[in-house]
Amino acid sequence: MSVNDLTYNILKCAYTVHSELGPGLLESAYEHALAFELIEAGFEVETQKALPLIYKGSKLDCGYRIDLLVNRTVIIELKTVEKILDIHKAQLLSYMKLSNIKYGLLINFNVLSLKNGIERLILTPKNSA
Repeated sequence: MSVNDLTYNILKCAYTVHSELGPGLLESAYEHALAFELIEAGFEVETQKALPLIYKGSKLDCGYRIDLLVNRTVIIELKTVEKILDIHKAQLLSYMKLSNIKYGLLINFNVLSLKNGIERLILTPKNSA
């Protein structure tokens, strides 16, 4: 499956969750519901995956966690905020760099229309430095 097909299907599941639950819940509720939908759709899903920091050759457990990792290919960072900020994008990009995963989705469920809460990020040499 291509990355475009994978992200399309992930977003399809996210729209299902948002249609069922609407905005206003805690991030953890959307995380569990989206993981359920993705697993039901046949995807491999890891939740709250530990993400160590490699600093000067040493592995440091700093408590970073990837919300959802789908098919070991796409990181999903979930938010329930009023508005996606640049710092949220920077957080996802940092997770992508640390895990060496090229594709990420930032999904904010605290919106009336989910299309206004989605950012797709691709790690390129330009933003990986």
